Amino acid sequence: MGGRSLVLHASIPRISTTIFSHLKPSLESCKMTRVLIDSKFGRRIGTITSMSSILLVGDSIFNKECANGFDFSLVAPDQTVEEAESVIRSHALELVEVKTLLEEESWKEAQKELRRSSGRLRSDIYTIIQSKPGSERPQLRKLYSVIFTNVSDLDYAARDQDATRVWECYKNILVALDDILSRI
Repeated sequence: MGGRSLVLHASIPRISTTIFSHLKPSLESCKMTRVLIDSKFGRRIGTITSMSSILLVGDSIFNKECANGFDFSLVAPDQTVEEAESVIRSHALELVEVKTLLEEESWKEAQKELRRSSGRLRSDIYTIIQSKPGSERPQLRKLYSVIFTNVSDLDYAARDQDATRVWECYKNILVALDDILSRI
C-alpha cells in the first residue's frame, strides 16, 4: 500500500502542472521534459530535411519539357495581342489536325497532340479575349469554355477509347472554334 501512494504521488505533477505548480519537479519529470524537447527537435529537423528534398527534386519532377499534361499557363508572359492574332489560326489548325490520329485510333498520340496544341491555342484565345472590350468578352468566354471543356472531354474519351464520344466532342470543338474565330 505504501508503494502505491508513492507511484501515485510521482505521476501527479505530470498530469496537471497548473494545479501542482508549487511542487518541485522530480528527476524523472526533468528527463521526460528533455525527451520531449529532443523529439520535437528531431521532428523539426526531419520536416526541414524532407521539405528541402522536395524543393530540390521538384524542379526535375515538374519540368515543363517532361510534363505530359495540359499546359496550364493561360497567358504567355511576353505574348502580345498581335502575336496571338498572327498564330491563332495555325494553332487552331494544329488542333483540328488531331483528326488524323483519331481516325487511326492512335489514342495515346492523339491525346499528346491534343494537349500540346490546345495549350497553345488556349493562351492565344485568352490573350485576345483580354484585349476585347468588356461587352464582347462574355460571349467569347462562353465559346472559350465550350472549346476547352470539349477538349478535356475528348481527352478523357480518347483515354477510354470511346470512339462515339470522341467524335461528338470533336464536332463540338469544330463548331465552337469556327464561331470564335469568326468573332475574333
